[in-house]
Amino acid sequence: MSISKNSVTAFIFARGGSKGIPDKNISLLCGKPLIAYSIDSALNSSYVDKVIVSTDSEKIAQVAREYGAEVPFIRPANLAMDNSSEWLAWQSALDYMNNNGQMTEIFLSVPATAPLRLPRDLDACVDKLVDGSFDIVVTAKNTTRSPYFNMLKLDGNNAAIAIVADKAIVRRQDAPVLYDMTTVAYAAKSSFIQSHLGIFDGSVGLVVIPEERAIDIDTYFDFKIAELLIKDKSL
Repeated sequence: MSISKNSVTAFIFARGGSKGIPDKNISLLCGKPLIAYSIDSALNSSYVDKVIVSTDSEKIAQVAREYGAEVPFIRPANLAMDNSSEWLAWQSALDYMNNNGQMTEIFLSVPATAPLRLPRDLDACVDKLVDGSFDIVVTAKNTTRSPYFNMLKLDGNNAAIAIVADKAIVRRQDAPVLYDMTTVAYAAKSSFIQSHLGIFDGSVGLVVIPEERAIDIDTYFDFKIAELLIKDKSL
């Protein structure tokens, strides 16, 4: 499977109704709107020629256009609620593209909340999708916690018990290698998204991202950490 520039379209899905941080997707991070980091990384990818923002907010749409993205449609309200399915938003965006003669072979989701990704992280996802036999590629970082050792839950009596109690594993080194999924990027065959119900309905590839580039902005604390990392030129 060969890649041509016009076969990869980047999509950024950015709702306007963030509750934890009002207007999160256009809040300034080191003087630049959060969503602009994702637009820039996508535009500087080796494969992406077009960046489309799917949003229900005219404010977000205006900022997205200022930084070089296209906003050809406003996302329907039923796909922009707190409990709305991201997968259905993906399908809706691809339906729009298809109905307007702009269907893309490869769908690349570049979430607005991961500002420290690099263009080469996006390229790695596309390369993995094309070079392998995967339907979709996700990003992850090495996990710092293991359910085999230090993740607990409470039972019916409020007593702490291990999530995984595998007595055969007594050394951390013997536990399976695990990863935390991140919001750095998702690369998928558009046909797979349109014909399936979720990520794990198909064959899933994995690209491991360094922890410092995998931060996901969800709280003000995350914002502060991201600011420190952006200002630290040694990273």
